[in-house]
Amino acid sequence: MVRQNCHLCEVALEVIADVCTPRGITWQTRDIDTDPELRRRFTDQVPVIFVDGEQHDIWRVDPNRLAAALD
Repeated sequence: MVRQNCHLCEVALEVIADVCTPRGITWQTRDIDTDPELRRRFTDQVPVIFVDGEQHDIWRVDPNRLAAALD
């Protein structure tokens, strides 16, 4: 979950791409500001990262932790 003009979101997306691309893992983003319910749930917690439907990280993505969750 991300939002526009969010520096932490931009950094998180780079980490996610660095971890997922070599593994051939696809991923998607959702802009919380396009959905009132997502904005209500996550307004102060972006980026929010989910792995297999479970919340994994907020604010910062640790590449080692993400890799371990995906492997």
